Amino acid sequence: MIKAPIAIGVFAVLTGCQTLPNTSVKKPISTVETSPLTARMPVIDRQGYIAYIEEQGVGTAKVSTLYSIRPDGSDRQLIDQLNGYIYAPAWSTDGQLLAYSKQAPREHPKIYIYDRSSNTRNLVVNAEGSNMSASFSPDGQDLLYSSTVGGNADIYKMRLSDGNTQQLTTLPSTEVQPSYAADGKSFIYTSDKVRAGRPRIYRYDFATGNATAVSTNGYVASPQLSLDGQRMAYLNGRKAAVMTLTTGQVVNLAETGLDEPARLSPSGNYAIYPTRRLNMGGQAAGQNGGSLVIHSLSGNTSYAISGQNDGVVRSPIWGR
Repeated sequence: MIKAPIAIGVFAVLTGCQTLPNTSVKKPISTVETSPLTARMPVIDRQGYIAYIEEQGVGTAKVSTLYSIRPDGSDRQLIDQLNGYIYAPAWSTDGQLLAYSKQAPREHPKIYIYDRSSNTRNLVVNAEGSNMSASFSPDGQDLLYSSTVGGNADIYKMRLSDGNTQQLTTLPSTEVQPSYAADGKSFIYTSDKVRAGRPRIYRYDFATGNATAVSTNGYVASPQLSLDGQRMAYLNGRKAAVMTLTTGQVVNLAETGLDEPARLSPSGNYAIYPTRRLNMGGQAAGQNGGSLVIHSLSGNTSYAISGQNDGVVRSPIWGR
């Protein structure tokens, strides 16, 4: 959300390549085995990977871990971990690269790209300021992100081959959370240019450089388009939601207790969002107890996958 540290990066070259340990972790406690959802999923969804963040501790004791996991709850892998914060993972269209932001204590958020095939990560955005919310172009050649390098949050486009960077928004308001459309001709993003603190969702057209509002109501943020362009997942007030763009019909999935948006599966037929598990009294179970909830948009059924270490689960994103 806009209240969180708003970051997106500017100017960077692929540096600091590190090989990561190929670390698998314990089998998750989940309800997948009893759910018919995974068996019915299209192959593009069932064989994909879900990346998510799990947080433990608070303040200077905060530890953030980035995992990937299959939608059936298997093959959980540790991608990165640090004492600090990890934000906003985003898969490339082919599911081979994962961009995300890291913020160590007393440092600004930087954007890294993890390569699944080589098990390495590269620092790509290290501008002064808050660099976050990366989004790959469909061909994997460019990266959108937001950054406060110029003073307030704007959206930038970087060519990954050489780090060449272009600033796309120049308003005095806050422009963040860009997400490419599958055809590469536009992207959607969040801006409070009409009223400070009351964000809306806009679509930016690369050909004209113009932005038009997407019809929504109230406080909205963190948009993501389905690959077929028919649906938009986002944060609707405090609820994870999905809108059918042709009709404007909105499905509010849940108030997660985390102000987290929904995200769509590669087929666009399923949505995923994080939530806190509830205690016996129906209240959120304090700091601990996070789960990933996968919801069928056609069958209106759901199942949950627990976190690895009873931490706060955030920012799931489903790739191929």
